[in-house]
Amino acid sequence: MTQASGDRTYLELSQDGGGAHKFYEVTVDGVTVSVRYGRIGAAGQLQTSSFPTTEKARAAAAKKIGEKVRKGYAPAVQGGRAARSVTRRQVSSAPSTARAVAPVLWRFRTDSAAFGIHIDQDRCWVGNQSGDVYTLAHDGEVLSRYRLPDGVKCLVADDFWIYAGCDDGTVYDLSSKLPFAAYQIAADVDIFWLDVHEGVLNVADRNGGLTVIDHEDEYQWSRKSAGAHAWMVRRDERAVYHGHTQGVTAYAHDGGGELWRSKTTGAVLFGWQEDDAVYAGTSHHVVQRLSKATGRTEAAYPCDTTVYSCATAPGGRYVFAGDSAASVYCFAADGTRLWKLGTGGGSALSMQYLDEKLYMVTTDGSLVCVDATEAAIAAARTGTVPVPVDVKSAEALPTYAPTTTLATVTAAPASGVVVECVEEAGRLRVHVVSGGYEPLWNVQFPRQIREPGVRYVVDALAPAPGGFYRVRGEIKRLL
Repeated sequence: MTQASGDRTYLELSQDGGGAHKFYEVTVDGVTVSVRYGRIGAAGQLQTSSFPTTEKARAAAAKKIGEKVRKGYAPAVQGGRAARSVTRRQVSSAPSTARAVAPVLWRFRTDSAAFGIHIDQDRCWVGNQSGDVYTLAHDGEVLSRYRLPDGVKCLVADDFWIYAGCDDGTVYDLSSKLPFAAYQIAADVDIFWLDVHEGVLNVADRNGGLTVIDHEDEYQWSRKSAGAHAWMVRRDERAVYHGHTQGVTAYAHDGGGELWRSKTTGAVLFGWQEDDAVYAGTSHHVVQRLSKATGRTEAAYPCDTTVYSCATAPGGRYVFAGDSAASVYCFAADGTRLWKLGTGGGSALSMQYLDEKLYMVTTDGSLVCVDATEAAIAAARTGTVPVPVDVKSAEALPTYAPTTTLATVTAAPASGVVVECVEEAGRLRVHVVSGGYEPLWNVQFPRQIREPGVRYVVDALAPAPGGFYRVRGEIKRLL
């Protein structure tokens, strides 16, 4: 039976055998329609729209409900089904056996274990299992905070756009002041890692699967690897590189099949890529460099314990690795170990190198900046290191959360761009209405707020390779 409270309708779609497990709730309050959706047992996402009249609001709500019922959703009692479990990566961190400590310049504690890291020329990003994403300047100053509904598995960049893959099965776009849900992952996919390349989302999951979703948030293809626990996925214009407990598999980017499959020394726990090679950090104490063309192992970088993370200097000139015993290593490209130092804290779960600095996020939830210059490392090996700055957040730190209400405007500002949602062959597409743009190109647009015939205003659009536009800035509903 339907659980209704006034003008509230609650639906669920739950399939046996690990399929969909999600809810959809529509509430009408006068001229306002609120839609809440997500995984069963989670708070979900909320979108709110306003209409000129009560009748139009009710008609819009009825249409939304009808669309979901036709897709298999059925009336349900909220709380009648339990939430499915989400994997929290269980990791340990032993004390480092290194004789010296790395030259840490500054450390920022997020207060929860952190996996997500992205470093660019402007900012440092860190995301933790409490759903917090912080941005910092390269000197450690905390600039802003994003508050997401669930734990952050990873942070990835695709040109200007920054994405956070979360435990609620949603990938959030953090490129604007207000984050929004850019991709919805199927409820049976437990995200372990993801990569976004030219708008195409690639998801590695708990079961060793790989799922590919295009810029329209529509399923393209998937594969099940020979292994499980896929903690690595990287993509370029040639292939998708998928790491799991049995090694690394390269797939044609269009889903046409395997290009190669390589067994690694131990399960793959982390992956990195350069133009011509992928790097797999493994449970058997080694980072392996694999040729992207053939899958052949070109070099090995042996560590002393399980490798949790790895990264490279541009072109693979140096290879860095973090192990389960709170140590960080640096190797020459040919595999020669140059140094091993303690992190001064937990083990590095993710890392990235930029401009002679090595940034790491650790098991104790810290973002750490290490001076990786030759002079600083030489001094550290003799026991001379700087006193790390313990970075604190400002009390009035700007905090941004996914928008719960879609603002409405009656006229588009002169600087805004108008787009329209249209139905094409049974699918909802978004095209540009404003002049100066290619009218046949689709706009990457959150699926859950698309309504046929409705126009929206966005701050700006940017063209993307492959012939579509990406939104930059806030989205408003145009009445």
